[in-house]
Amino acid sequence: MGRVAALGERSRVIGLALAGAVVLVADDAEAVRRGWHALPDDVDLVILTPAAAEALGPDPAASGGSGPLTAVMPS
Repeated sequence: MGRVAALGERSRVIGLALAGAVVLVADDAEAVRRGWHALPDDVDLVILTPAAAEALGPDPAASGGSGPLTAVMPS
């Protein structure tokens, strides 16, 4: 079983560290893309903030082959 990661603005993702998620803080679109490409190999689910999801586009895994499942936080 893989890990869960959270990617996006600090204020929206930092609390998920308490639940054991790998937290990747990304406060702008470029940082989101860098964070996506830096995900550990054992991550199976990435929780994205709405801004992070927008920065990655409709299919984040398309740019790098198959990737983890994604879920977007509510606004």
